[in-house]
Amino acid sequence: MPGPTAGPAGDTSTAPSTPTSSADAGPGTGTAGGSGSGRATVAVLGGLVALGPLTTDLYLPGLPAIAEDLAAEPAAVQLTLTFSMFGVAVGQLIFGPLSDRFGRRPPLLGGLVVYTLASVLCVIAPNLPVLVAGRFVQGAAGAAGLVIGRAVARDRFEGVAMIRFLASITLISGLAPILAPLFGAQLLRVTSWRGTLGSLAALGLLLTLVAYGALRETLPPTARHGGGLVTTLRTMGGLLRELPFLGLVLTSTFSFGALFGYISGSSVVLQHVYHVSPQTYSLLFGLNSIAIVGMTQLNGRVLAPRFTAGALMTAGLGVAIAAGTSLVLFTVVWDLGLVAVCASLFVLMGSLGIVLPNSAARALSMVAPQSAGSASALLGTGNFLCGAVVAPLSSLGGSPSAILLAIVVLSCAVLAAASYLALCPPWRTTPADAPEPAAA
Repeated sequence: MPGPTAGPAGDTSTAPSTPTSSADAGPGTGTAGGSGSGRATVAVLGGLVALGPLTTDLYLPGLPAIAEDLAAEPAAVQLTLTFSMFGVAVGQLIFGPLSDRFGRRPPLLGGLVVYTLASVLCVIAPNLPVLVAGRFVQGAAGAAGLVIGRAVARDRFEGVAMIRFLASITLISGLAPILAPLFGAQLLRVTSWRGTLGSLAALGLLLTLVAYGALRETLPPTARHGGGLVTTLRTMGGLLRELPFLGLVLTSTFSFGALFGYISGSSVVLQHVYHVSPQTYSLLFGLNSIAIVGMTQLNGRVLAPRFTAGALMTAGLGVAIAAGTSLVLFTVVWDLGLVAVCASLFVLMGSLGIVLPNSAARALSMVAPQSAGSASALLGTGNFLCGAVVAPLSSLGGSPSAILLAIVVLSCAVLAAASYLALCPPWRTTPADAPEPAAA
């Protein structure tokens, strides 16, 4: 396929192409860069993407100690988590467009430096407001790895190769939420909560050095746009006006809502409603994490080369709705207990391992490289904002509810499928030789 072409002089805004591009053309589409540099890129970006879950989860075992040490209410201490998530959402809107303007490396390295300094601020925070502010900046700066990682995938790969690349990153980052609380608990045996946050500062410094030495620039100067804020806003507006791209963003957003509804609600529901021990919950959480990571790998290595992304998206969304429906039935109509609920959640997580990487790959394939950072920012910001909104819903009314959790999960799955079918229906195809998007 021909690459993106430059638009008229002075106009650097971009727009997506047709609903299906190289990621949609069919099985086997796409090429990858050199294998050696590709493996190095996967390793580095996997560590950068894992920085987000580590930042969120590593310090969670120390929340009670933070409340006691800073003389704060436990509910107030939870703001350190909430503001960190909002920081991740805002940070992607900052670093994504910056990477389109100045290349991938400078914003990424700058974000890592700020992340490290913000982590130090969290370590020495004398009170809760300073800690909350530090966590917000920490989340915003750490978002550089998330948003630029997806942009690098668009720079280097197409089609199936991009899905495999995203699957490899997910394999690395997917282990982070499983292992982070365990590491955090072990760190508290030898240090305080400040030491736990100090380990994040050390990790930020290490990733800064590794990224500086190992990650090459993937967006050449000739492919960058030369505009400022107005160009960025015009580019994002153009992307959102393209209904197929918007449909994929909404599909990813609501799918992530189902994922975060599970993450935020399953702990209190399983432990307080079904009375499982913390150890048993950790085991169940780990099994469900294996489901989504495993299906992501199966999708990238086995399914994507054999089936179109549209077929996989349709199947994944159908399974997600089926899992959400069964979860509602098992909590509202038939009380079949813990085993049935856990089985439904396991199937749900597996389906999201197909929907999330394919929606991201298809959306990024629809934009020119000089818009990949902005497109990645829109994807990530929608995900985390939806997660922040969904998080408290399973505890409406003041107490955890398995029924509310089931309704939240099913609602998000239905909204994801409706967005996909309405705005980028799989039966609407484009010839395989459709050109790549061009700057308008």
